[in-house]
Amino acid sequence: MPKLKTRKAAAKRFKRSGSGKLIRRKAFKNHLLQKKGADRKRRLSQFAVVNERDAENVELMLPYL
Repeated sequence: MPKLKTRKAAAKRFKRSGSGKLIRRKAFKNHLLQKKGADRKRRLSQFAVVNERDAENVELMLPYL
């Protein structure tokens, strides 16, 4: 069998947690930050678990993760 290619855009956005779940960064923390409160920005800095319905597609994009 030939080797499968990793989608590099997905490899930069997702990684595995210690328990094996896929984790991602949260959206809305790139720009226009002065109008957002400190609590909101702190919450957006945390990682989130990828939804189980989306995780199937992410795993196809990252065959060796």
